[in-house]
Amino acid sequence: MKDAVFRFKQFAVQQDRCAMKISTDGVVLGAFAGRGNPQRILDIGAGTGVVSLMLAQRFPEATITGIEIDKDAFEQASENVCKSPWSNRIKMINQSFQEFYNQHDGKFDLIVSNPPFFPKHLKSPDPKKNLALHNDSLSFGELANGIKRLLENDGHFWLILPPEQMDTINRILEFLGFFVFEKLDLRDKPAKNIIRTIQAFSFSKGEIKNSDMHIKDKSGKYSKDYSELLQQFLIIF
Repeated sequence: MKDAVFRFKQFAVQQDRCAMKISTDGVVLGAFAGRGNPQRILDIGAGTGVVSLMLAQRFPEATITGIEIDKDAFEQASENVCKSPWSNRIKMINQSFQEFYNQHDGKFDLIVSNPPFFPKHLKSPDPKKNLALHNDSLSFGELANGIKRLLENDGHFWLILPPEQMDTINRILEFLGFFVFEKLDLRDKPAKNIIRTIQAFSFSKGEIKNSDMHIKDKSGKYSKDYSELLQQFLIIF
């Protein structure tokens, strides 16, 4: 998934100027996050714009705002949006999330994020990749506080993280009054450990819907669940 242009069934994404290329994390989040008919969507850390574009395809009545702190990534995401069928419904903003939530008056009924999560000691010599991968510039506490400020009372927040980091932000969100209502554990193959978890949060406590998905089956072919989830997006399915 590291070519300069990644082609989907209904749109294409240029990514040569983005430190973080299109990954399984973003694609699965874009295909899975959100329920019902959200009208106002916020994508935190938009990167190439792929999650915003996938959500625009899935929710044809929604307007989407993408926040991206890196200037090159913001410009490329904006170009990807302009060339897509949904340019009139997606707006990219070049700003830190902290600045955005301190200045923005409105609220959103769906917020999604594929946030940076690597600890500081694993830093790359590439400063752009550090910005995309490390949470120095946006801590989980700042992310959680911003979500609380921007989410509608009946809104939903979805994010994807490795299990250990998800446990950390879970405790912060629980302290701020959020409850998990849906959880997807993602594995590479059935017998492997969980590599990512997607969780959905709201301000209302209820029963949690749990599911488990593996990307490939025992033979190494893409699994039925993974293929069905991404069938309307990826050309390979």
